[in-house]
Amino acid sequence: MNEFTSQPADEAPSSQGPQSQAQSDEPPVQDWPPSGQSNGHQAGYASQPALDQLYRPAQGRMIAGVAAGIAQYLGVDATLVRIALAVLTVIGGAGIPVYVVGWLLIPDEETGESIASDLISSLQSRPS
Repeated sequence: MNEFTSQPADEAPSSQGPQSQAQSDEPPVQDWPPSGQSNGHQAGYASQPALDQLYRPAQGRMIAGVAAGIAQYLGVDATLVRIALAVLTVIGGAGIPVYVVGWLLIPDEETGESIASDLISSLQSRPS
C-alpha cells in the first residue's frame, strides 16, 4: 500500500515555502472603520456607503430611482434589481406593485422624505 500524508488545502506543500506578502499581487486588507475612529472621513480611507440608509438616489435613475436605491442599499448592481423586478412582473405581475410601493415609501435623496410621508404631512397641515 502506498501511504501519504495529507496537508490542509490552505498550507503550502512542504517543498515550497510560504509566500511572503511582498510577493503578493493583492493589496493589504484594512479594517473598516479604523480602530478608534467612528467616521469614514479620515485621511487615507475612502468613504464607505451607509448601508443602513435606503433612499432613492438623484443620480442613476431610470424612472423613479427605486431599483437604483435598492441596489445601493444591498450593494449590488442596479441592473440585477431591474431584472428581478421585470421577472416578478412577467411571472406574476408583482413587479409593478412592488415598484409603486417602493416609489411611495422609499425617501428621496434630495428631500429626505418619501412621497407618502409628504402627502400625509400636507393633508395634516390643511385647515379643516
